Amino acid sequence: MKIAIKYSGLILEPDGLVGGHDAGATLVRRLLRVFPGAELIAPQVHRYPDFDVLPLEMVDGDTTVVINMDVTDSTAVWMTLKDNTDQPKLMNFMWWNWTRYHSTVELSTLSLSAALFPTFANSERTAKALQEYVRRWTVPPLAERARIAWVNLGIRLEHLQERHEPDRPVVLYPAIYMSERKQPQVFIDVVSKVAKKTPIRAVARLVEQHLVSRPAMALSRNKWAWVGPLTPHRYQYWEALSSTTAFLATAREETYGLEYIEALLAGAIGVLPDHDWARAIVPESYPFFYRTPAEAEAMLLRAVTETEACRQEMDQAAGGSLVEWLKQHHNEDVFEHSIAEQVRRWFGDF
Repeated sequence: MKIAIKYSGLILEPDGLVGGHDAGATLVRRLLRVFPGAELIAPQVHRYPDFDVLPLEMVDGDTTVVINMDVTDSTAVWMTLKDNTDQPKLMNFMWWNWTRYHSTVELSTLSLSAALFPTFANSERTAKALQEYVRRWTVPPLAERARIAWVNLGIRLEHLQERHEPDRPVVLYPAIYMSERKQPQVFIDVVSKVAKKTPIRAVARLVEQHLVSRPAMALSRNKWAWVGPLTPHRYQYWEALSSTTAFLATAREETYGLEYIEALLAGAIGVLPDHDWARAIVPESYPFFYRTPAEAEAMLLRAVTETEACRQEMDQAAGGSLVEWLKQHHNEDVFEHSIAEQVRRWFGDF
């Protein structure tokens, strides 16, 4: 059995690499490691050293499992595959934030896809949400047959670099988008108040289209802030994290929270909102959860002025070492093994 990966945001570089810094691009690269020789689905046929690219219409439906990262168009994908095989093999990979959907049409479409096709989710929270959507928005015969599995995405531990403490504390905006869900204005307001009390440097690395967003422009006008593009290479990203003092998370909702886990693993002190998504990624007694902007300000001020004491508190909450706790609970090897094993259970060997 072969694997084909469908992702509408796919960017292919001339040298045959999957481009992009967003979570989708990162996950495509992960799936290519998990399934060597997998095909990528795109409009034009092309052969690269490590994979082939071909349109969906040319996928051999008899011998290929299509992993659909777009999820909501799975019914249409199945119908296309049905043109050349009696039994299309299709599964969903649910990695993006479902809370962006509000209308009946959107919710019903997502729910129907999860009910009709085996679905692998990026976290327990995502899986539970899908199960509830399927129960609520589809009929019982479909809901009863839904197959939904999950595992935390995890991180690549080999990227971790030795820490280098900066001369001036660095506070990271822990996202590459300044979308409304991330609540960047809350970040700006809180960090501005901290900057009036102690010297800091706030850093935001954003995708190109968000560099000219209103919040990005507002943040960049402060002398203590730097707003710029994403680092071109992964090792530079981790190098920057190794000298990050703290970050302030302000998102209302996350399906997982990969950026936050990476920053914590690199030694940054994470000030997190008291939401379910945040509590799901750290130890139960993690000390830096805030409920109000005032609490966030106080915690962030401590993080940049009493850094070592804060790190000790995080380690104590993890039973000795937060880094070791993160390595055990967010290991990419577990994800890679789990998704490969789940594909075998659903479709057989590949």
